Amino acid sequence: MAKMTAKGLEKLMRENEPKRTALGDKLYLSITKGGSASFGFRYAVGKSSRLMGLGAFCPVNNTLAMARAKALNIQAMLKQGADPLEQIKQNQKQAKANLIAQEGLEAMEQATFSALAVEYIAIKSPEWKNAKHKQQWLNTLTTYAFPVIGNMPASKIETKHILKVLTPIWTTKTETATRVRTRMELILDYAEVHKWRAGSNPARWRGHLQTSLPSPAKMKKVKHHPALPYAELPQFMAQLATMDGIGARALEMCILHANRTQEILKAKWDEFDEDNQVWTIPEENMKKDIEHRIPLTDQAMKMLALLRKHRLGDYVFPNQSNGKHLSQAGMSSVLRRMGRTDITVHGFRSTFRDYVAEKTNTPQRTAEAALAHQLKDKAEAAYQRGDLIEKRKMLMQTWANYCYPSKRKVLQMPTAKTIS
Repeated sequence: MAKMTAKGLEKLMRENEPKRTALGDKLYLSITKGGSASFGFRYAVGKSSRLMGLGAFCPVNNTLAMARAKALNIQAMLKQGADPLEQIKQNQKQAKANLIAQEGLEAMEQATFSALAVEYIAIKSPEWKNAKHKQQWLNTLTTYAFPVIGNMPASKIETKHILKVLTPIWTTKTETATRVRTRMELILDYAEVHKWRAGSNPARWRGHLQTSLPSPAKMKKVKHHPALPYAELPQFMAQLATMDGIGARALEMCILHANRTQEILKAKWDEFDEDNQVWTIPEENMKKDIEHRIPLTDQAMKMLALLRKHRLGDYVFPNQSNGKHLSQAGMSSVLRRMGRTDITVHGFRSTFRDYVAEKTNTPQRTAEAALAHQLKDKAEAAYQRGDLIEKRKMLMQTWANYCYPSKRKVLQMPTAKTIS
């Protein structure tokens, strides 16, 4: 069959009759009822015949010559054993995959460490106990990590960048540095889960950074809260009793029951069962999120009776200017007024523990229960589910009597038999 020429194609187009016409070299022109014309190429794969579209006829962008060139390319593919239609599908599939990959790379480029850190903090902060913890996360990362890796895509962060963050503070601010490292590791784990980075975490410690940085446990010096020696406590309590203000009374109550600061500051009247002389601190005010009962001493009951006469609201130790609870500085400011900048409020827990260990035969688990400490032995803790409050009543009263010595002792010094 003779090949259709360009002039012959023009004549065919003027006829404008719906039909399919062979143009030679297996090339066809199809004209529809609406008058549109398009090229096609017919070929066989096995026993199947296929017609492959080559685009609409256009005297500028898709001429007969162009269609023939496409047909030659198809014939070359057939000679190589390829199915042109399947090849096109594969090419389109690959192009789509490439586009998705490119979009993924662009997304990874936009997923900077600081942006992911803000996301992670927003997601995890509801499980944190207080807003202060959230602020600490943001403050440490803003101060130490963001200046180095904040604007970097998480996918580009390497071990050298992590070391650049940590090395300047690792030996001088060890505790802060270890927290920064842990927080960077968690954020980069978050990035990996969401496909914003791949590969091992450059901030992990075990088997990685531990080979490049000294162990915090071995170089860290334990810094204890400065504590008052228990031998000086009776004189201190006598001086404290002369101090005016709600902060002084809060400090007295704190010392009498070896409390943590937050337990005192957030104490509310409905926590106190004065009939049974028991103070039940709710779990949200406890460090370990476990409710804690404290036996109230005779001295504490007298103090509560006095405070109740001047009650201003729900809090036992209120901030008299705004009705909220006493601030963090409420008790420490009393120490400053007393000229005792050498000790801390938290240190009185150590004073209590030293007294119990050196002046009584109290079993360790009873003393630890008084401080709301959990047993380190997990097996023992699993079976010791009680809070030993009956045994702690005598211990705390003996401690209170020591704090406020008088000629008449309410109870004798406890022995192994009486409070074991």
